[in-house]
This record gives sequence, structure tokens and C-alpha cells, in this order.
Amino acid sequence: MTTTAAYVFGPGAGESPAASEKKTTVAAPPAACKADARYPKRELRGVWIATTQNIDWPSKAGLGADRQKAEYVKILDSAAERNLNAVFVQVRPASDALYKSSLEPWSQYLTGTPGKDPGWDPLPFLIEEAHKRGMEFHAWFNPYRASYGDSTAKLPAGHPARKHPDWTIKYGGRLYYNPGLPAVRDHVTKVITDVVDRYDVDGIHFDDYFYPYPVAGAKFDDTAAFRKYGKGQSLAEWRRGNVNTLVAGVDKAVHQAKNHVKFGISPFGIWRNKSNDPTGSNTSGMSAYDSIYADARAWIKSGTVDYVLPQLYWPRGHKLADYNTLVRWWSNEVKGSDVQLYIGEGLYRVGTRDDRTWTRPGELAGQIGVNRASKQVDGAVYFSAKQLLTNPLGAMDRVAKTYYSRPALLPLAEDRGGQAPAAPAGAKAAGSQLSWTPSSGARAYAVYQLPKSGKDCHTTDARNLVAVVSDPSYAAKSAGTYLVTSLDRLHHESKAVKVKVDAV
Repeated sequence: MTTTAAYVFGPGAGESPAASEKKTTVAAPPAACKADARYPKRELRGVWIATTQNIDWPSKAGLGADRQKAEYVKILDSAAERNLNAVFVQVRPASDALYKSSLEPWSQYLTGTPGKDPGWDPLPFLIEEAHKRGMEFHAWFNPYRASYGDSTAKLPAGHPARKHPDWTIKYGGRLYYNPGLPAVRDHVTKVITDVVDRYDVDGIHFDDYFYPYPVAGAKFDDTAAFRKYGKGQSLAEWRRGNVNTLVAGVDKAVHQAKNHVKFGISPFGIWRNKSNDPTGSNTSGMSAYDSIYADARAWIKSGTVDYVLPQLYWPRGHKLADYNTLVRWWSNEVKGSDVQLYIGEGLYRVGTRDDRTWTRPGELAGQIGVNRASKQVDGAVYFSAKQLLTNPLGAMDRVAKTYYSRPALLPLAEDRGGQAPAAPAGAKAAGSQLSWTPSSGARAYAVYQLPKSGKDCHTTDARNLVAVVSDPSYAAKSAGTYLVTSLDRLHHESKAVKVKVDAV
């Protein structure tokens, strides 16, 4: 049954011309609602999709394009079922590309042969499928890994490390680009900017790999570059400065290319221990600052990242690195800054016996409860997609049931611009099917179902949020009053339009 639509007040409220044409009344502003902490209005919920060594996708090299597409869709559908809203897909595992590039060769993880053209460009498909489901797409890059082997001769012709062997350092049986060389930083930045320019990504993402993790008995021989560029610094200071310079350069380049694209990093979970620095965390694990020269505090203070996503892959109560302790430490680090904080969750460890705590089905959900208790934590990302599908101990189902029973909008990143689109026009219901005219600038639409009391809390929390859809339609599950809003790509939200469904 078709009904007319009336607009309700929201942020920047005002009546739509479409509503006045049919002489519908404008509802009174919603009475103030107390936010229900169980249903946050905005929260990032993501999953890492690792392509290196075929960890998550594709499941093995050499599959046909249709099989690759089907596997990816299965991952996204599993994420959507649990109301996740972001994917972090590894597009550059080791100076290679899971997309068509003139700068680096095709990844071996697509075909099994480094440099071999798979016959299609996966990246537009990967992005489009995420956007179809109302998810952000973050392109994940490894900045310094050049090859899993240590021979430039075995790399495809045209590989940057083969053309510029002087850029590389052999270490622990692998080949790395030297972070101390300006030419390396320029190349990495160029590769990333090329993707931002040519593809509709929402974010650029680095993980925890900067200078390589220590290998016993091995020396990372960057002596020549240090002599040339060190300028009186200690080796450690110089190395951290090299990483900071790259981070700042990528941040600037990304936002100059497209201001709306976010840039963030997922550092190792321990910045420094108190034994290293009195302002470090009360932990006893590896120090990222001292071991791999990753100074996340510097990135936060300088604002050269939009978010940090520390990998807290330890359980609550861990003797060396307690999850609760680390959430508190990182929360304190971002306090007062414009840098958002998400937590990297060790889904891959659930059910393993390296720590008995991970054999408890509720440990992962308990960690999300810790996150929710911190005002600074804006969401979580799970490593990795394989375990999203296998769901060890039912842990992800428990997380979804306890914390993700409603969808959530993405946290706003004010520095990235954007504005709320016009509210949906021409909204109507035909039977159970809601539909409306697409709004200019809208990436998606939020659909709310009001309770029988009619109390409207849609601007406060997500208790009534039933869906985030990319198409201008929604199939209602039950009769009642619905609200629909428009969202831009950063999830700035429009006023709401009200639509009544009389029967389903």
C-alpha cells in the first residue's frame, strides 16, 4: 500500500519540498533520548582480508576469476551477516599488486606465477562488492617488504627491486627495501597515490611491518645509508625518523589526491614497556619503538594518521601483555587528539592452546566489552577473514549477538570533509517494499524502524537502526513506521523521512 511521506526533524532540520507537495505534516522534534550503550550509533567493525601467502583470499593461487569472486563474496556476506561495516584488503603484500599496475608486477597470489596477468583487474570488483553492502574499503599496503625470497634475479622483469637492487637489503632470508633511502620512500608513496588516484578506495592502511622484526644473529645492514643520511643522530633515532617521514609523506599525498580517503596504521600492540620508558604500558613484550622503529605516539601527536589500530592479540589477564592494560594505554594516547582509535582483535587465536584463555568461547566478546567501556575506542577490526568463516568456538557469533545485533554507522572523520546529502525524496511504501529517489552525494541510506510508542531516538543511538543499504529501497520485515536517511561516503547523515508500512 502506497503512503505519503513526511520529514521529521533531525540535525539541521527543515521541511523537504517533496513532503510539502502532498501537504504532509512535519513531525515535532524527537524528545531527547538517553543513549543506550548497547547500541552505539557509530562504530567501526572491520575484518582484515590477507592475500599474502593466500592466508584469506584467494584461498589458493591459480583459481579462475569466477571462483576468486565467489570466495570474496562469501567473505563479505559473512561479514554483513554480523553487521560489520569495513574491510581491510591487502592489495600489496610484497612490492606486488593485486590490481593492474604500471609500477609493480602482478602478485603471485593470484595466479601462482609472479608477474603473470590474471586476465582481470580484481580491485574494482573488490571495492564495488564492499560498497554494495554499505562497507568501507581500505586498501592495505606493506611498505617495505620487497620479496619473500632474497634473490633479485628471481623477481619478474621490471620489478622495482630488480631494477634497483641498491634499494634493497637482504635480511633473514628475505628482501626488504631500505627505509633510509629517499628513493624508496618516493616509490612507496607513488605506488599508494596511484591507487588512490585510479580506484574508489575509502582508506589506505599499513599494518605493523616497518623495519623487519628482529632475526637472531642477523644484521639489517643499512650502514651506508646511515652514514650518508644519519646527520649525527643515533641509528635508532634515524630509523624511527625514516618511518615517520614516510608516514607523514603518505598522509600528505593521500589527502592531496583525495581528501576524503582515510590513512591509518595498525601498529604492534606495545609501543614501549614501562621498563623502556616510564610513560610506556605496564607490559613486558616486544617494544615496537625499539625493535622495529615504529613510533605510533609520534604519528598520533603529529596527526599524520587518521586512525591507529593497535594489534592487541593477547587475552585479558595475560602476564606479559594484558589486554585491559593496553586498551587503557592506547585510549590515553589518543585522548585530546583528532586520531581515532580502533582495536585489532586476535580472532585467529580463538581456540588455540598457546594460552588457555583463548579456549574460552567468551574471551573475544569480553574484549569487545572492554572496548565499549572506553570512550576513546571507536571500533574493532578482526584478524582475519578465514576465521570469520570458520567461526572457532562460535566466538564471532557470540560477539555479533552480544554487541552487533544492530548495524552501526561509521565514526565521523571531520578532517576528511564531506557533508550530509539531501534527505531522501519521494519515499513511499508499496506493500512491504520501501523505496525513494536517490539523493545526490549519497553512498548509502540508513533505515530505522520506530517502536510502537513512536519514540524517535535515531539521532542518539542505533537501537532502531535495522539496515544500511546502498540501493534506494528496503524490504520491511514487519509493519510499522520507518525512517530513512541519506549518508555520504563518510556517513554524514541527512534529516530523516518517515514512511508508514501498513502490512507485510
